[in-house]
Amino acid sequence: MKNMELLIDTNIVIDWALDRKPFANDARELINLCVQGLVNGHLAGHTLLNFFYITRKDLPLEKRKNFLQILCEHFWIVDISADMVLEVLEWEHFRDLEDDLQIKCAQTGNVDYIITRDSAGFANAGILTLSPNEFLKMQRMGGKTNELGKLS
Repeated sequence: MKNMELLIDTNIVIDWALDRKPFANDARELINLCVQGLVNGHLAGHTLLNFFYITRKDLPLEKRKNFLQILCEHFWIVDISADMVLEVLEWEHFRDLEDDLQIKCAQTGNVDYIITRDSAGFANAGILTLSPNEFLKMQRMGGKTNELGKLS
C-alpha cells in the first residue's frame, strides 16, 4: 500500500515549532509521521518563508534554521512559480493568495489530503481537508474516510 500524500499547512508547522497549545501534540505527531516516512509530507514553498518570518520573534535564528533543515530533508517542497500565482489570481473563487497557493501546491503535488486547522480557507480546494487530530484518528482507524473526508 502506498503512503498517503499530505500537504501540511503553515499553521501546523508553526504549531509544531512553537509548541503552541493545545495543537502542538497533534502537530508533533503528524510531523513525526512524515519524518519517519510513514506518510509523505508536502509543503508549499512559501510555507518555509512564512514560517521563517512568523517565528522570528519567538525563535532564535539558529533554531529557525534547524527547523527549516528538518523540513527540507523530510518533506517534498512544492515550488511556487509566477504561472501558479497568475493562475490562482484568475480563479473564480479566489479569496486569499496564501491559501489558494496552498491549494495549487496540493494539486501540483497530487496529495490525498490537506492537513490544516483552517478548513474554511480550503472549501474550494477539491481535495479533502482534515485537521491534524482528524487525520491522526483516521490513521488509528486504518485510514478510512467517507467521500466528504469525515471519519467513518
